[in-house]
Amino acid sequence: MPIDRLRAALLPGGPAGLRGDWDVTADTGFERAASLTPAAVLIAITNEAVPQLLLTRRNANMTKHPGQIAFPGGRVDPEDDGHVAAALREAEEEVALARHHVEVLGTLGSYETGTGYAITPVVGLVPPGLVLRRAEAEVAEVFHVPFAHVIDPANHELHSAEWQGRRRDYFIIRHGTHEIWGATAGMIVNLARRL
Repeated sequence: MPIDRLRAALLPGGPAGLRGDWDVTADTGFERAASLTPAAVLIAITNEAVPQLLLTRRNANMTKHPGQIAFPGGRVDPEDDGHVAAALREAEEEVALARHHVEVLGTLGSYETGTGYAITPVVGLVPPGLVLRRAEAEVAEVFHVPFAHVIDPANHELHSAEWQGRRRDYFIIRHGTHEIWGATAGMIVNLARRL
């Protein structure tokens, strides 16, 4: 995919996309969280002929979202200078991705989760072949998947499950042994819709 197309997709005024977990389909009755904690993630795409998307698998010992596939990211701390700074800091902490290697292209709209976060996805280009090191306490695995595969709507499976006594709809994107779902899949679907 041409990088210029990716840059253009991130310009303000593009399609809004899913606003959060509660917005996947209109008929689920999913409740929005009353208060939201600001957070940011880095959607890091390698700048090469066949771009790859950087993902992590969270450590199974984490209290929140153990074992789930995620983008590097977390809460926006008071010392962070906004969402971009938070996403870059978290990527450094979680996978040793130095911020000077990231060319920030833009952001997507905030994605709200049922667990109380308002996540701003920060999209950036990174060089291929970087040596990354995971923070073992937080990250069990660091891996890449083909960007073209995850943004292809044919690979966006819509599923339903019961959560807190109500039906919840969510996306799953599979690649090999990896199953991307929940907020991470929702943000990928939003980026795909922008493209």
